[in-house]
Amino acid sequence: MPAPYRIFLALFAISLFSCASSDEAKKQRTVDDVWASAKKSYDDGDWLDAQSGMEVIKLQYPASQYADDAQYYLAEITFERGEFIMAAFNYNLIRRSYPSSEFVRPAMYKTALCYDKISLPADRDQENTRKALQAYADYQAMFMSDSLSREAAVRTRELRDRLAERNWIIAEHYMRTQARRAASIHLDAIIDEYPDSKWLEKAMVLKLQILEWQEKNDDARTLIAMYRRMVKDPQLKDDVDEIEKGLP
Repeated sequence: MPAPYRIFLALFAISLFSCASSDEAKKQRTVDDVWASAKKSYDDGDWLDAQSGMEVIKLQYPASQYADDAQYYLAEITFERGEFIMAAFNYNLIRRSYPSSEFVRPAMYKTALCYDKISLPADRDQENTRKALQAYADYQAMFMSDSLSREAAVRTRELRDRLAERNWIIAEHYMRTQARRAASIHLDAIIDEYPDSKWLEKAMVLKLQILEWQEKNDDARTLIAMYRRMVKDPQLKDDVDEIEKGLP
């Protein structure tokens, strides 16, 4: 056999052996190997490789000890990318699919945070504000003594103020168009649903002015009594006193 041909066969055999060895190594890769590689990629900020590895664990090793870890870090990756709708979906999957996981607590808080981050100003649609409030409420109900519960309470207060402001904006619009009864509906919503908001006093005073215009004197007196009981640091007391003096 000519020497060049023998060299070619030798190189071909080496190539086949290398490919076989590589394929065998891939076949022998364990879930621990996949997790270690994916987690390292995550820690290094390589989101694409990390996501790929986490997906492999979810699809090929759904019953492994790393399944809930993979789901949580998939959620974290989408959160870090600013894909908050997808992140909320991924965080919710942890609670539904792995209810006993150690990641349920942070995932529930992060779900609320996702909706909080995409909540719009008071003059825009408030669907995500309401979703954030519900998610914070779910979190606080389950982890009321957790360190993040206080932060959840702070965010809840701010979001409730936003919903109250939404009602105030609509009430002002109706007042400009002389639709006082329609305005009253939204003022009542502030008084009844958001008595802890910073819009309470303004809503009560405007409602008093409407009642005065409607000559509903008994209702006005009842609201004045509520005002003095509910408003702790009144800024519009003089206006209320003036309305009261004018009642027959």
